Amino acid sequence: MGDSCYAIEANDLVKVFRTRWRRREVRAVDGISLQVEPGATFGLLGANGAGKTTFVKMILSAVRPTSGCAKVFGRDSRSPDARLPVGYLPENHRFPTYLTGAGMLDLYGALSGMSEAARRRRIPELLELTGIGKWADIRLGKYSKGMLQRVGLAQALLHDPKLLILDEPTDGVDPVGRVHIRGVLQTLEQKGTAIFINSHLLNEVELFCRDVAIIHKGRVALTGRVKDLTRTKGFRVSTSGAPERLRDHLSAKAAAVASLNGSVQFHFATIEEANEAVDALRAEKCLVESLTSSASTLEEVFVRTVQNG
Repeated sequence: MGDSCYAIEANDLVKVFRTRWRRREVRAVDGISLQVEPGATFGLLGANGAGKTTFVKMILSAVRPTSGCAKVFGRDSRSPDARLPVGYLPENHRFPTYLTGAGMLDLYGALSGMSEAARRRRIPELLELTGIGKWADIRLGKYSKGMLQRVGLAQALLHDPKLLILDEPTDGVDPVGRVHIRGVLQTLEQKGTAIFINSHLLNEVELFCRDVAIIHKGRVALTGRVKDLTRTKGFRVSTSGAPERLRDHLSAKAAAVASLNGSVQFHFATIEEANEAVDALRAEKCLVESLTSSASTLEEVFVRTVQNG
């Protein structure tokens, strides 16, 4: 197994559940194929019921696929060896609330086979990394949602995994906590850890992930680099004080025109058209307030994809 293997490779994964009512079949996952490169940051997006969690559970071998196969670093995901380099933070974790943060990490480390010496070395590092060192000796029952997510992240990192799978890692976490968790993930990314995030918080995924896949009705509806999917779609020139004659001239060439707080904004499809507008405004000695590019947000891309699916 070389470094050329994908961190995650899914080939035509299908999962069919049978309901109790008339034994009706439900195709939760319907032929998903995707690849996650080693060291990549990958976001899996989809509405509730799209098949995201079922897909993740098949990668972790918690759910057996009806057909198709999945590999983790080149190994069949059903093999126990495939799970060794994987750290996982579920959306709904159930840590013993009577344990302290440090105590929980010690328990989970022991259960995973870490030696006492390794746990003594690793746990303080993770408490510091995730920013919960000062709460290490407080029982989990007194932790906030954000603190539980941080200690859960520490648990997923105990064995220094090559692949980290996170299910809604910042859901319910306050903005400060989100920034901290994002910082931890950026540190891991710089170390070369592959990070796979299952989330419905599109702005978080857009800020952090390099690649995304949008799942709709159990299938991959769209996949690609975030920067390509949200590429520039036009340019906006803002001005004030332009004479009506010039405004009419620019409006005829612009794709759209808007007024905002006394300024007029002209939207152009190309940078050449925007530059021509700037030159025309300067020739008339009009104030050019800004020339900016506009791009699709990941949320806009997601909504278009789901509506067209």
